[in-house]
Amino acid sequence: MKERIVLITGGSTGLGYTAASRLKKLGYHVYITSRQAAKAAAAAKELAVSYVALDVTDEDSIEQAAETIKKQEGRIDILINNAGIPGGYGKPAEIDAAIMRNVYDTNVFGLVSVTHAFLPLLEQSELPVIVNVSSGLGSFGQVLNPDKIESKVNALAYSSSKAAVSMLTVQYAKSLPSMKINAVDPGPTKTGENFSNGMQTVEQGSDAIVKLATIDKKGPTGGFFNRDGIIPAIL
Repeated sequence: MKERIVLITGGSTGLGYTAASRLKKLGYHVYITSRQAAKAAAAAKELAVSYVALDVTDEDSIEQAAETIKKQEGRIDILINNAGIPGGYGKPAEIDAAIMRNVYDTNVFGLVSVTHAFLPLLEQSELPVIVNVSSGLGSFGQVLNPDKIESKVNALAYSSSKAAVSMLTVQYAKSLPSMKINAVDPGPTKTGENFSNGMQTVEQGSDAIVKLATIDKKGPTGGFFNRDGIIPAIL
């Protein structure tokens, strides 16, 4: 099989950065993205990977990034939809539609826009793979289980956006059987300013991302996984 080409959104910091580093060491040709070209360039230099400027909330930016990689590579093999923001962590009654829209623009609509733009390049791959970074906070089974840390968090915008990501994953997987499309929960990981509360290292948090990005033709599709395995849909 040809050298595998990976595109990671939000790859200049945190989980995306760590996943890029690990995949680079495994021999993959990695592209990272950031809405700030300078930030992407600096991170790419540190990692010795490629980069492209891409703002997941800007359709023109997404189309330009897709066109750039089309000209340079002609395809991608793995898309990791990692870009995400936490949004407001106020009480649900304090979260208005403006806060919800801001979070969904990145976490949900951004994922859809990027996926839509890069599907033609994925279709050129011998084994196209999509990994959507979701969260246990978007799982009924996790947030309703008193033994799980997710049950202690009440984040209306973020949690509901990640529930949407998980369902998008299922719907894409059902309609694109030639591709391997899965969602992952990194777990409670401290990744930087936006996600400062966490117990796991970024190395641990990236385990599921790397594992699902590197599956072969016998790998799963339409599933939801963390570093320990499958996340049950219900309690």
